[in-house]
Formats: sequence, structure tokens, C-alpha cells
Amino acid sequence: MTLVKTQIGRRAFIKNTSLAGGGLVLGFSFLNACKPKVAEALAVEIEMPKEWFEINGYLKIGDNGIVTIMSPNPEIGQNVRTSMPMILADELEIDWKDVLVEQAPLNTNLYSWQVAGGSRSIMNSWQNLRMAGATARQMLKQAAANAWQVPVGEIKAVAGVLSHEASGNSVGYGEMASAASQIEVPEEVELKDRSEFSIIGTSRKNVDGKKIVTGQPLFGIDVQREGMLIASLAHPPAFGMKLKSFDAEEAKQMPGIRDVFSVKLYDDDFKKMAFHHTAFNELVAVVGETTWQVMQAKKAVKIEWEASPDTVVGMSLFGNEMKVSHPSGMENSDTHNAKLKELSARKGKVARRDGNPEAAFANAAKVIERSYSCPFLAHNTMEPMNFFANVTEDHAELLGPTQTPEWMEPAIAERLGLPLEKVDIQMTRQGGGFGRRLYGHFMVEAAVISQQMKAPVKLVYSREDDMSQGMYRPAYYATYRAALDEDNNLVAFHVKAGGVPESPLFANRFPAGAIDHYLAEGYTIDSNITTGAFRAPRSNFIAGAEQSFLDEVAEEMGKDPIDFRLELLKRAEENPVGDPETNDYEAARYAGVLELVREKTNWGQNDAGVHRGVSAYFCHNSYVAQVLDMVMENGKPTVQKVTSAIDCGIVVNPDAATNMAEGGIIDGIGHAMYSALTFKDGAPEQHNFDRYRLIRHKEAPKEIETHFVDNGIDPTGMGEPPFPPIMGALANALYRATGRRHYHQPFISDKPPLVG
Repeated sequence: MTLVKTQIGRRAFIKNTSLAGGGLVLGFSFLNACKPKVAEALAVEIEMPKEWFEINGYLKIGDNGIVTIMSPNPEIGQNVRTSMPMILADELEIDWKDVLVEQAPLNTNLYSWQVAGGSRSIMNSWQNLRMAGATARQMLKQAAANAWQVPVGEIKAVAGVLSHEASGNSVGYGEMASAASQIEVPEEVELKDRSEFSIIGTSRKNVDGKKIVTGQPLFGIDVQREGMLIASLAHPPAFGMKLKSFDAEEAKQMPGIRDVFSVKLYDDDFKKMAFHHTAFNELVAVVGETTWQVMQAKKAVKIEWEASPDTVVGMSLFGNEMKVSHPSGMENSDTHNAKLKELSARKGKVARRDGNPEAAFANAAKVIERSYSCPFLAHNTMEPMNFFANVTEDHAELLGPTQTPEWMEPAIAERLGLPLEKVDIQMTRQGGGFGRRLYGHFMVEAAVISQQMKAPVKLVYSREDDMSQGMYRPAYYATYRAALDEDNNLVAFHVKAGGVPESPLFANRFPAGAIDHYLAEGYTIDSNITTGAFRAPRSNFIAGAEQSFLDEVAEEMGKDPIDFRLELLKRAEENPVGDPETNDYEAARYAGVLELVREKTNWGQNDAGVHRGVSAYFCHNSYVAQVLDMVMENGKPTVQKVTSAIDCGIVVNPDAATNMAEGGIIDGIGHAMYSALTFKDGAPEQHNFDRYRLIRHKEAPKEIETHFVDNGIDPTGMGEPPFPPIMGALANALYRATGRRHYHQPFISDKPPLVG
């Protein structure tokens, strides 16, 4: 075991729980929100305790040994409501069958990072969760030692049972929970060695699985409250427009409609953070008794829109102040694409330069140049945006799906004119996020509407609302160049990447540090179209472009694609160019996943008729290599199998990690192959799934195989890293199968000529 100090955790526990005052909790509310039949069914499955004892803010122990563990972070399908409690339960030394899981309330003083973003939930909470479990275990052992008058070091805790070998004493946690809740938090606790884990690293089923498949209320869209009204919002039909006036008299006379009024989301002087993005600041709210009624009434509101002026918005991103320009006018995808291509031919803003790339290209025997592009994408979560709010004169209760409750709380308090402590945000399970729910404007909208109506309100977006109101993955463009000398050696590498309205460039990622002469440049185009984080931001395009280009370079050099990458990584590890601390990646771990996927796929020995593409990428602190096997069926390329090798440190729940890899792979293939959101005169041309193409069941890989590197490193990201590289593997396999190189997403509409 590893001895660690608990000062940080100790202060948080004492400050934020009832621990300092004794900790007895009666009538714990786990079943209070359940309907009677649901509560009865749960009680049959698990015998509920008569009393609960709070050991710290992360867990409560019942008098019968049942433990309730609070899952701190938003659940968006990444299964943290199972994986996070597993970490704590392992250190607590409790049998998993005796664990109940509850969504924790928003309390950043106690739980610290309560955000679902950047694939950081497990990584950021790993130490805190372990300490919470180990601290509770130590307090239970101390309670037993006090009761039996023996040294605490002689007490063993195994699977929820405390024992003392010499005296023969043995009791369950439930019998010591009351005494343990009175004990002062220890200054130091021992964390388990990895070899002692009994729950971490084992597959456990989703704790919400039964509720999901039986349709029990879990999601924000399921929320029902007595007296609750439904709200919908009308927004401008195009970016570059704003509200001028409206006539709601006809709509107000329709059945069930309570009111129609304009809503201004933020005051003009409100200091925005990046997650306060909103496509349109002033909208028209329609409030009524049912969803159908308000959506029909919204069509009857006569609204006049006008052109928006040029605006510059001040914004702060984690303390970095910036100005964001939103030009006037109605934008078009054709114009965007032409401008991106034009700027790609000009000099960009240099982000990194190693050696003398200009001279190396000027003296090269051969230069390979290719350009890649991708369109805007909509997040299209299966559960559209929604949120419940009940705002009174002195309190605001909000409940729903959000990735950033802690970041939105101050904005809601300021907008409502309430002290921060009077705003209570609770999290439901979310029917998808992918970055869309990082931006909580819909929470503020629900709160403002409730405040105006003086009633509880659930705001519901239609699919068309969601797709035409932002946020979107930006449109990107990248040009790569490689210089070869007379001996066909790679001597220089140049990437220039831009986008609307951000560049996808990562200047210090591979192959930076592996090539003597290297240049990375970026550029941007201002836009009034609202964009935001999309699963693996920026990486979701640049990885596929980079990995496609590396395959072309390897082919031109007559080298195997994996061998070529490994040669570059060996150079980056053994003799790096420039300061190795500048590079974002660890070359050895990067090479490790490539070597593992090569081994697991028997690379180079595939069956005839199987066309293979490989790709490898680093993002969100993790490394992923993938091999995609493609076959031709009836003249059409079909993905037969994808094999992944992943280095994300310790895998807490292999089932959950495998599911995330599979989801990312299918998602990535679908977006690269089929998806696009285009604009004409400022308006999205795709409003629903009849025109916005997603991958279909029959188009998913027939088999996906996932392997994890076992290196004992603390967990890193998993939700996003498998997503970006699959696009490169797909493009490379398509070339092998069809003889066509694809440069522009979606590939289904990209019709390049046959190579050669």
C-alpha cells in the first residue's frame, strides 16, 4: 500500500459534509424520487437499511452494510456513473453487490471537477475517489479497533467485513458505521497497490442499464413536476439575423397557451466565458401546457427578423481574455470553402519552426503536397436540448442534462439576480453530449422563462431547433507538404491548417520533433455561425488528414506505413529535433500502440481481398492505433473489422472502455463517410435526419476488437481518443480497396479520380 496525506481531502470533508457534527443521516433520500412501484422493486432486490451513516461526502453506509456512493460527474453515456464509484468501492473494500450509486449534487468545494469534457472525468477524480474510499476504510478500521481495544494496524477490512485475527472478532461495516461516522478524519491513509485492486480493472455492468432498457425515468426529457409548463423558443432562421418585432395575438388564443414573450439571454455587458456561447441572444418564448401545443403555437407567431451588425464580443477562456469577431452578413459554405483554399495558398501564422524548412523544400528532389477539408457538423445528440427550471423570488431549482453545471451556475445566478448559494443545479443522465451540452444557454433560457412565468417550466427543443441553432463542429482545411531528397529520404515537413472560425492545428504533435526541418502554420476566418467543442475538438479532423498524408508519403518512399511511423517515432525518442519537452506526445507510448496493433492484426499477412488502412494518434493524454479491414461487396467498400490498440493507463472498467472505443469508431466512420452541415444565405440546409446523413446499422463495422496497453499508469482520457484516428484508417483502407485517395469529407460525396 502507498501512504498518502489527506489534508486536502480532509478539509473538504469537514467543510462540506455533516462529518464534523457527527454524521448520522436518517431517512436518506435515495428512494424518495422513485414512484412507489419502483421503490418496492428496488427494495426487493436490495434490502434497504433502516438508518444511514455519512462517513464523508462521497459515501453513506447503512446499518446493514449497504453502501451508497455518490457519482460526482455528469453522465453522458461514458459510464462514469459506474466507473467512478468502482474506484471508491475498491479502496473502501466493499463487495460491489452491496453498492448503490446516486448522482451527486453540484458541490465543487467537495467534488472538485464536475464537468463532462476533455475526457477528464476519471483522470481528474482518480486520486480524490481513491482517497475518499481509503479514508472511509481507515475510519471503519479505527472504529473497530476502539471497540475491541486493539491496535488499528491489526484490523483487516475485506469485502465489507472488519476482522481481528488474534481475538477472533469480526463484524460487517454496517455495525461499525455509526461509530466510524464520529471519528476524526485521519491525517494519512494508505492507498492500495495496483496488485491489490479487486474491483478496478474488472468489468461491471452499467448501474443504470436496467432502467435504460425498461424505460424508467432517467433523462432530462423524462422530468415531470406538478404544475409544470412546457416552453419552446423561436429563433432567427439564419445566422446574421436578430429579432426585430413579433405579433403573438393569434398564438396566444390557441389551446393551452399561457403566454408568448421575448427573452433576452444575457445583458450586453455580461462577461462571457467560452461555455456561455449562444447562437442568438434574443428569442421568442412560447409557453403552454403540452409540447404539441407550444410547438404548434410557435408556428402561428408572426415574427420579423432583421440583419445583425458587426459585433466584437469579449470572452474569457480560463483566465485568458480574448475578443471574438462576429461579422455581419449571411454566410455560405461555398464562400467558406473558397476563402479557406485561398488563405491556404498564403503565408499563415507560424506556430513552430524547426531547422530551415524553406531551404529544405527549395532544394528537395521531390515535393508531395495534398489538401484536406471537412464541413461543419451538428452534434445531433439523441436527446435534444431540454432543461427544467423552477425559479421563485429567492431560489432557483434547475434539473436536466448538462456537461458543465459548475461553469453555468454563476451565469444563471447573475442573470436571475440571485446569490450563488440560492441556485441549485441537479444533473440527470444525458442522452448524448459530444460537447454540445458544454454550452448551457438552454439552462439560462429555461431559468429566465420560469422566472417570467412564476411557474415551473421545462424547455424542450425540437430536432430542427437543435440543428439550426448551433453549436457546430467548425469547418476545417489543411494543406500538407513533404520534401524528399535524392535518396528518397524525408527531409522536411510542412502543415498549414485553418478553419471557420478556428484553426485545427496542433503544432507540437507528431511528427513534430521527428523531422529536421518542420514548419507549422495556422489561419482562421471570422464567422457569425456559432461553433463549439465537438468530440475530440480539432483532433477530429486533423488526425485523419495527417494520417492520410503520412500514408501517401510512406508509399512514395516505398515503405510500409507502420514501419515508416515507427522510424519517425524512434527518431523523436532517441534523437529529437528541438526541445523534446515542447512535444505534446511521448514517442515510446505512441510507438507502443502501433507495435501492439501490428502484432494483434498480423499486419502484412492479411487475406487476399482484405484491404487495410492504419492510423495512430495522440490526444487527451492517450494513444490509439487502429487497423481497418475493408472488403468489396457487390462493388461497394464494406468495413469488415477494426482493431484498436489503446494506451489510456489503468482501465477502470474494461467493458465501459471497450464500449467507448466501439462508439468512437462507429461515430468516426459515420462522420467521415456521410455527415455534413452546409449553409446557404446564413441558414443550415439540413434540419433533420431526412437530409443530415448519419451512419446506419448495416454500415457499421461487422467486428471491432480492442486491446489495452497494461502499463500501470494512472488513467488518462478514453471518451475521445478512439474517435479521431479512425477517419485516417478509413481513408487509407478506401485507397487500398478502390484506388482512390479521399481528401474531402464526407467521403461519400468526394469523387476523386483513380490514382494512376
